[in-house]
Amino acid sequence: MPDTTDEARTYHLTTLGCPKNQVDSDKLEGTLVADGLVPVADAGIADVVVVNTCAFIADARRESIDTILALADRRRKGAKLVVTGCLAERHGAELAAELPEVDLVAPFGVNLDTGTVAVSLGPIRRAPDFDLLNLPRPASARPWAYVKIAEGCDRACGFCAIPSFRGPQRSRTIDRILTEIEQLAAREIVLVAQDLASFGRDQGVGDRLIVPLVRRVAERVDRVRLLYLYPSDLGDDLIDAICDTGVPYFDLSLQHVSPPLMRRMRRWGDGVKFLDRIEAIRRREPDAAFRSNFIVGYPGETEEDHDALLDFVEVTQLDWCGFFAYSPEDGTYAMSLDGEVDEGLRDDRLAELREMQDTITSQRRDLLVGRQVEVLVDEPGVGRTHREAPEIDGIVSVPHDLLVNTIHDVTVTGAMGPDIEAS
Repeated sequence: MPDTTDEARTYHLTTLGCPKNQVDSDKLEGTLVADGLVPVADAGIADVVVVNTCAFIADARRESIDTILALADRRRKGAKLVVTGCLAERHGAELAAELPEVDLVAPFGVNLDTGTVAVSLGPIRRAPDFDLLNLPRPASARPWAYVKIAEGCDRACGFCAIPSFRGPQRSRTIDRILTEIEQLAAREIVLVAQDLASFGRDQGVGDRLIVPLVRRVAERVDRVRLLYLYPSDLGDDLIDAICDTGVPYFDLSLQHVSPPLMRRMRRWGDGVKFLDRIEAIRRREPDAAFRSNFIVGYPGETEEDHDALLDFVEVTQLDWCGFFAYSPEDGTYAMSLDGEVDEGLRDDRLAELREMQDTITSQRRDLLVGRQVEVLVDEPGVGRTHREAPEIDGIVSVPHDLLVNTIHDVTVTGAMGPDIEAS
C-alpha cells in the first residue's frame, strides 16, 4: 500500500473488548497524535478509521465484524479502514480475503526476541515497527487509567485460545511500568494482563514480581486496582499488598467450582478452596469487595455441576459476578470433549445464575446505606469507592459540585440495584 500519511490528517479509533485492548488503543493513539493526526469523534469525517477488535469468544467476534462493516458504511469517500487487535491477529488472512471493505489488516505481531510489535499501518505510521508494550502514553483524560504489565499467557485452560494468538507471557520491567504511570498522571491505576499474578515469572528472576510492583505503584498513586487474578497465585503476600494499598478489591478468575468440571477445564481449584480463600480475605479485611466470572455450559456440565455453582454463588455472596455461555474455540482442548450442553438448557442455567446474582448484588449495595465511603470523582455527579472497578461495576451518584479528579468522604443515602447514591 502506498504511503499516504500526508493525506491522512484525522483519525477515528473504535475499541472493542477488554481493558487490555484499551491500553493498546491508548498507545496507538499516542503514536497517531505524535505522527500529526488529529482525533475526531465522527468516523464519517475521518481520513483513517481504525477498529481495535476482540476475538475472545464468538459473540465478541460477531461484534467486531458488525462494527467493521458499520464503520465501512459510514466512512467518507477515500477514507482508509484499518482493522487491528485480536481479530486481526487470530483471523487476519480470513479478514483480508473476505472483507474487501477493509484497506488494511494490521495484527500486533510480537517478536518474542526483541519485544517489538510489527505493525504495518500504511497510511497511519511511516515506521513499520514499534514496541506496543512500552510506547509513551499521553496523560490520562480520566482520573484513572489501565496499565498493561504483561502480554500473553503460559497457561493451558481448556476453553481459552488466547495463548495461541497472543503468545507466551512477556512481562515488562517494573521501571518501564512506573515510567508509564508517571506519564499518565492518574489518581487510580488499574493493572491488567492476561495472567496478572504471574507477572515477572518469565524474566528469569526465580520469583514473581507482582507484590513489589503493587507496592511501588501504591507509593505513586492514590489507588491501585488489580484485574484478573488466578486463585492459585493469590498468596498471603499478594493479599497483604492489595489490602495495604487501600483498595481491597479482588477480581478472581474462578470460571467454575465443580471439581470434575474444573479438571475438564484444566483449571486449578474448586468451590471449597475458593470459599476458604475468600473467607480468609474477609477475616483480614471485612470491607473487601469481590468480583468473578463463570462459564456456563462447558462440555460435560451436569445438573450436579450447575447446582454446585448455584450453591457457591449463594454462599459466597460476591459483590459482582459475570456469567458467560461457553464458546467453542478452534484449537482449544475443549473442542475435543464430548458432553455438549443443549443451548436451551445452557440459557436456562445462565438466567438462573444471573437472577440470583442480581439479587445478591442489590442486597450487598443495600448494606452500604448509611455508611460513610470514600469516592474518587470520575466525572460530574459520578464517583467510585474501592468496591467499583471503572467501566465494569456499578457507580456512586455524588453531588455535582464535587470536582472531577478529587477524593471525598460521602455518606451513602440510597441504593438502586448495582448503583448507590451518596451525599
